[in-house]
Amino acid sequence: MSTPPQREAPEPDSAAGRPAVQHRLDPDLAVSASSRAGPVLPPPVIDTKRYRWMIGTFGILLVVAISVYQFASNGIGTTGVAAGKPLHLFAAPLAVSTLNGDANLKPLCSPGHHDPRALNICLMVNRAPLALAFFATGSDDCKRQVDTLQAVSRQFPPGEVQFAAVAVGAGHADTRALVHSRGWRIPVAYDADGAVQSLYGVQICPMVELAYRGGIVRERLIGDHWLNADAFAARVRALIGH
Repeated sequence: MSTPPQREAPEPDSAAGRPAVQHRLDPDLAVSASSRAGPVLPPPVIDTKRYRWMIGTFGILLVVAISVYQFASNGIGTTGVAAGKPLHLFAAPLAVSTLNGDANLKPLCSPGHHDPRALNICLMVNRAPLALAFFATGSDDCKRQVDTLQAVSRQFPPGEVQFAAVAVGAGHADTRALVHSRGWRIPVAYDADGAVQSLYGVQICPMVELAYRGGIVRERLIGDHWLNADAFAARVRALIGH
């Protein structure tokens, strides 16, 4: 007969000499133990209210820093052509003409290929210095700038200096009606699709470019100050060396 296998005796508990207990995860016991230990609290939530002023202040400082950088890089805004730079050339239909259409941003600078129904900047600056205004037909101040150009143009002999204006983003009929109602005699073109406006980056008006003969800008005049005929005439005289 074979001897039945001997069952190994459990190792005594080191503390009390009792058999060691093999611990298992018992859900009921776990719940009971946790209830005795008290509720398990979630981690504390960080209150961000006291940091909001810091975030707002940082945002304001960031905007100021960007504005200072743009001012230092571009001067007064980014509209128009800065002093020392050449005018952007274009040809646009004159408001009082029968020419309909959009501006040509690559005009031929040749009298033989010129349509007299268009304002051709290249041909104009080849003849004499130029005062070129950009205006919006819906702005009273911008229209007054063209009034000022018209008034000052009478102070100079024909051909000594030229004056012209462009209605940006405006239609033919509206611009023509405006020319007649305000009695403008200087050349006024219209920029139907806004191509000239984009070319010059016109964002504000009144704005006038004063360019030497040949098309290099002497200065860019922006703001209501230049609605004053005397102030504007003084800058035109400086342009032609008077």
